[in-house]
Amino acid sequence: MLKKIPVQQVKLGMFLHGMEGPWLSHPFWKTKFVLRDQADLDALARSGVPAVWIDSSKGADVEGEALDAKDAAPALVTEPEPKPVVPVLTLPETVAEPAPAPAQAQARVGAGEEMQRAAQLVNRSREAVVKLFGEARLGKAIDAEECLPLVEDVASSVARNPSALISLARLKTKDDYTYMHSVAVCALMVSLARQLGLSEAQTREAGLAGLLHDVGKMAMPLDVLNKPGALTDDEFAVMRSHPMRGFEMLRDGAAVPESALDVCLHHHEKMDGSGYPNKLKGEHISLLARMGAVCDVYDAITSNRPYKTAWDAAGSIQRMSQWAGHFDPAIFKAFVKSVGIYPVGTLVKLNSGRLAVVIDQNPGALVSPVVRVFFSTKSKMPIPVQVLNLSDPAANDKIVGREAPQDWGFSHIDDLWSKPDVRA
Repeated sequence: MLKKIPVQQVKLGMFLHGMEGPWLSHPFWKTKFVLRDQADLDALARSGVPAVWIDSSKGADVEGEALDAKDAAPALVTEPEPKPVVPVLTLPETVAEPAPAPAQAQARVGAGEEMQRAAQLVNRSREAVVKLFGEARLGKAIDAEECLPLVEDVASSVARNPSALISLARLKTKDDYTYMHSVAVCALMVSLARQLGLSEAQTREAGLAGLLHDVGKMAMPLDVLNKPGALTDDEFAVMRSHPMRGFEMLRDGAAVPESALDVCLHHHEKMDGSGYPNKLKGEHISLLARMGAVCDVYDAITSNRPYKTAWDAAGSIQRMSQWAGHFDPAIFKAFVKSVGIYPVGTLVKLNSGRLAVVIDQNPGALVSPVVRVFFSTKSKMPIPVQVLNLSDPAANDKIVGREAPQDWGFSHIDDLWSKPDVRA
């Protein structure tokens, strides 16, 4: 039985079915769960949410009347509550210190530990986005609330360890690039938002915007979208229309926040005004759109696409840093901190003459990640695999440069970091 009660009457053990007010302002990523944690109850009390819907058949019931007569709504309902209207969320232009972690935040785990869960999430995400975008191509309006569970799953994985999902999403094939690119940008946006210290509501918006930023490509002709060679001028002009087409598709959807519309329309703008479609410049580009520009480009150039092979992640970071006028410098700096100077999967040479692949980050020591050593450049032979945390003085080694896997004939380098049990 569904009952609407004021927040003041909520107690532990109740099953929260929904909350009044805009869903993007809710204190939790999930809206249907049993309230068991006092910290979550306190967060709900501070949130400003006026009332909630509980399901007394799945959890504790309220004592006494659910609401005073003057407070409207009968206690029992047979139809679901109406979907709320989503307001525009004002985002800060600068963020000095990271925001405190939310009460429901998950403890960080190693990338290897998260890799298996992230791999399962990649598969589920692919299916969900293929379905979502396929329906969009057929003209079905997008309901942003239906996307929230996927954004929640991505955000949870990123909270446990951002490197796992972000790195695995980079391994997309040419055929599923458009779909998995959206999942990867969602994860990158969530990670960057947390690095910038944005609130959980703003982080949620960032993730949703990343997931939907390229939906306009569903309005592009398939022969142009999937063309294996260089586009003609006319074809490029068609592709440049995807931000506006996506904006129009999202505008006709349900509960799509202004921020997602903005990122969809403006993720190809550049700080120097040379981007498209509106040639916006500097501060005229919103914070989330500037974030989206960095995340979109990074995943695009580090992924295999129909017309180009991927650049290595660390080399991409270096190249992006040299594109003057393209990105917001402060946001790009935060982005590098979120993915690492040597992202997971980077082949590096150590001072000892050994080769290793980066398998995890040390957030407080970007130049000293966790690596898996497997090859000697002196003997030109594989060596016993060893995991080194280069931030530990006992490791007695350091990175002296990046290496290209193809220069060493390593055709399965990704297996060394994505499959922890693989040996060289």
